[in-house]
Amino acid sequence: MTRSIYDNAIFFETDVIGTQVVANAAVNNPVELFVHISSSEVYGTALADPMDEEHPLNPMSPYAAAKAGADRLIYSYIKTYDLPAVIVRPFNNYGPCQHLEKAIPNFIVSALQDKPLTIHGDGNSSRDWLFVEDTCRALDKILHVDRKKVIGQTINLGTGSDTCVLDIGCKVLEKLGKPESMLNHIKDRPGQVSRHISSTDKSRELLGWQAEISLDAGLEKTIEFYKNNRQWWERFVWMKELWGS
Repeated sequence: MTRSIYDNAIFFETDVIGTQVVANAAVNNPVELFVHISSSEVYGTALADPMDEEHPLNPMSPYAAAKAGADRLIYSYIKTYDLPAVIVRPFNNYGPCQHLEKAIPNFIVSALQDKPLTIHGDGNSSRDWLFVEDTCRALDKILHVDRKKVIGQTINLGTGSDTCVLDIGCKVLEKLGKPESMLNHIKDRPGQVSRHISSTDKSRELLGWQAEISLDAGLEKTIEFYKNNRQWWERFVWMKELWGS
């Protein structure tokens, strides 16, 4: 389901104007460290393998453009007001408690309900999937490392490997003992990114961090959460149906 123009306005207000409000507050009430969570979406489709922090910013959707706007706004505050900030660009996060809009929980919940798993296009778009516990470890490192090492820096968080969406759907079905006939291909989404794969050099150098949880292990943990917490996610199924996926 394509986002509406109204949704795009919300993205802009939240990501750009909201970020400016918080950044202004940090300038007027000095902080020791400002951690801005950006997104790998700001890069658009990979022009290089892997994508490092110098990769051009080519956001391909209004959501990604809003994230890029906030990202560059913080960069300007670093340069103009000496805001002690670090810009963090996580790649595709997944794990327990994730919103059903996202691919992996969407697939898991659909499979648990014996409903088709919606694959946009041919499913060959690939992503660098990062389990939430690894993301949290990285953010903890940023908060406790020598601040001089990270202030003014932009840091990718990823595994350095990518897996296509179709393979993710197949893995979910296999782990739940469901047939691949449940995969349902529909029209591709506009503004779809073909490939994301993160460089891990800078995160290792500055933070001494690298992802530790494999895709299979992370999927198993995520599937167990949704299997054991139906009451938690059943409240949101109506939203999932509203999106048409």
